[in-house]
Amino acid sequence: MRNSPWLVTTYLVIIFLGILVALPNVIPQSTLGRLPGWLPHNRVSLGLDLRGGSHLVLEVDRGDLINERVQSLLQDARRVLRDKNIATTAIRRTGDTVTVALRDAAQRGAAVTELQTLANPVSAGTTIGGSDLAITTPTDNTITIAQTEAGINSHITGAVDQSLEIIRQRVDQVGVAEPTIQRIGSDRVLVQLPGEQDPARLRQLLGSTAKMSFHLLGQQGEQGVTMLADERGNQYPVLDRVELSGDRLTDARAAFDQQTNEPVVNFRFDSAGANRFAQITQQNVGRPFAIVLDNKVLSAPVIRTPITGGSGQISGGFSVSEANTLSALLRAGALPAKLTVIEERTVGADLGADAIQMGLYSGLVGFVLVAVFILVLYGTWGLLANVALLIHTILTFSALTLVGATLTLPGIAGIVLGIGLAVDANVLINERIREETRKGRGAFAAIDVGFNRAYSTIVDGNMTALIAAAILFYFGSGPVRGFAVTMGLGLIISMFTSVAFVRVTMIAIARRYKLKVINIQSMFRFSPYDKHIQFMKARFFGVAVSAVLSIASVGLFFYPGLNYGVDFRGGIQMSVKTQGPADLAKFREGLNTLNLGEITLQSFGDPNTILVRAQRQEGGEEAQTAAVTKLKDEVTKIDSTATVQGTDVIGPKVSGELAIAGFLSVFIASIAMLIYIWARFEWPFAVGAIVTLVLDVTKLVGFFAITGLDFNLTAIAAVLTMVGYSVNDKVVVYDRMRENMRLYKSMPLRELIDKSINETLARSLYTNATAFLSLLPMAIWGGSAVESFAVPMAFGILVAGASSVFIAAPILLFLGDWRKRHAKAVETAAEEVENAKKA
Repeated sequence: MRNSPWLVTTYLVIIFLGILVALPNVIPQSTLGRLPGWLPHNRVSLGLDLRGGSHLVLEVDRGDLINERVQSLLQDARRVLRDKNIATTAIRRTGDTVTVALRDAAQRGAAVTELQTLANPVSAGTTIGGSDLAITTPTDNTITIAQTEAGINSHITGAVDQSLEIIRQRVDQVGVAEPTIQRIGSDRVLVQLPGEQDPARLRQLLGSTAKMSFHLLGQQGEQGVTMLADERGNQYPVLDRVELSGDRLTDARAAFDQQTNEPVVNFRFDSAGANRFAQITQQNVGRPFAIVLDNKVLSAPVIRTPITGGSGQISGGFSVSEANTLSALLRAGALPAKLTVIEERTVGADLGADAIQMGLYSGLVGFVLVAVFILVLYGTWGLLANVALLIHTILTFSALTLVGATLTLPGIAGIVLGIGLAVDANVLINERIREETRKGRGAFAAIDVGFNRAYSTIVDGNMTALIAAAILFYFGSGPVRGFAVTMGLGLIISMFTSVAFVRVTMIAIARRYKLKVINIQSMFRFSPYDKHIQFMKARFFGVAVSAVLSIASVGLFFYPGLNYGVDFRGGIQMSVKTQGPADLAKFREGLNTLNLGEITLQSFGDPNTILVRAQRQEGGEEAQTAAVTKLKDEVTKIDSTATVQGTDVIGPKVSGELAIAGFLSVFIASIAMLIYIWARFEWPFAVGAIVTLVLDVTKLVGFFAITGLDFNLTAIAAVLTMVGYSVNDKVVVYDRMRENMRLYKSMPLRELIDKSINETLARSLYTNATAFLSLLPMAIWGGSAVESFAVPMAFGILVAGASSVFIAAPILLFLGDWRKRHAKAVETAAEEVENAKKA
């Protein structure tokens, strides 16, 4: 029991470096720049929910990409066959297939050979294999060209890669600082822009394909003519043939017309584009020349004189903001395919500042409550546990800084919960040492045996919680992932601070003061250690009450049902703040005139803040966007002092995916934890845990139904965390039962289970109390962003603590008795067979 100097030095270096790395997070930004260069300067990045900004997820429009490719194939097929003098009677589009009808069937082979030059190889990982086109000959004089599935997927991948760079250029053009632009999956792009942003402008900037082209006008009804409209609704008969493509532009700048002083966009072509532009204008003096952007006519001026300078001007009644956006789009270039905004979340800077304040206050209060409780429980030895908790918090922030994690409000909740779970290890260790001291062991023996016996329980408990965190991270998105990261880091770091650091420090203190015994005294008189409560006497009552509550919860799930948030049902959710108390009746009356379907309003936080929800709009993402604009305009019209502080817009595709991922994550996490318990213990323990988990989760679902709390992604995080916490609670009781089964092999199972519960009663009560105290301030002051997590988690902790004693243990007793009877029956049957043989 001597501390290695090298070990102590290593621990001190880790703690010192952790403090250095975490230090910039508490130093003002103005002072940070004056620190020496050798000191760390990085800080934990704040999420958009804490600093304000916009979060958009864009998806490549598969249909648009396929349509573009088919149109291109149609033109290219005509060109290559014409160049090789292969006669055709028709080349037409049929759905997503191009059909070529040959005049002479003898030219089929040559035609197929030429058309195959239009195909591109498809890469599969690092190798090239297959083609993006399937060319077939259904009849002697007919050839069909269709895209292969591999080809479509390859084009989507390429479109996303190209779109990433174009979006980055567009964002740079409008001067947004610290943007986050990254790929999600195979066909999506995530864009996060901090600071105050206009979501409508962002959608226009990021979602517009910005395919610009120049066309001559024809006559309405002619073949090859399409009627296109401008912003005012004026119709133009635009020839389909592109005279000049916008990819020839080299520059575009917003300016003011010298005569009318209205905003315009001046553009310039490259040398090839300038020559072609001059040629067109020379040949078509007096004809209208339409400038088309994404199938919308920007302007259609008449060519007065040839334009040979390679530059031009677009005027269309733009505002200054619209002219700047259009010039940025043209400078960055066109997207290869249309991008649809399928998810949008916007948080105002004021709301973000409020969230920081609420998160810090509730986190600090939670830490103080836990620290005071530990001090009351363990007296002077509680000071050591609190120092370990403080180091745990510091190292958590240093780890977040080092890995470059983004801190969100749910992330703060993860840190607070991590503190509560870290206390669990301290409680287990102190209670074990107390127990060994009561058995008469000396100081060093009590420390050694106490830590060794607590270690396996701590590892098992933390592993189950880490499984929940890993599943959350894998299936979650955004803030939910932030919560999973902070909770996971907290659990890992607690193994160092609560086990390694505390052990070394306790040994050092015992040796320094030559302690004969470790006397851990509480500041109040409560001793659950000498209790001999016969819990199993109430096993039938406990299981019956739990079953009734769970059945009632299932009924509540169907009626009145859960209050599904916008994450799961799709639609629009808007946070509105007014200067005075909000008049809900006035807002409801005004918003119901918009004909947007079901609109619900509720106050939350304070009388000045209301939550507006609109159902998912029919007509796709464009309808959602239009509905957001209508809502914002009407809110300002109803109350001129009202400001929209945050907006969530979730499309039907995303909401469906989130719902499936959320429920799947709960199921997979439960199975994974049960497999772990089965491997570490025996099958009756796993069966007891799974039945208890089902009962615990149903009660939590019933709690959501009764309270009407939003059931959203944060709620799924609460359910998963409660599952992990519930299993962790049962692991502690199970671990003691397993230990006692080895020590008291002849003791009846019922007595053994009662003995194990009584021995772990103090730990269960204290751990549940600390976890509850850490979450209580967040449940009260955390605000709407974490309400769906903290409130049900506080309830779940109470349910999990009770179910460990009154559900998991009785089920284990029932299975144990059944197994004993079954083994006896098998033994009796074997004896009867043996006796029959002897007879």
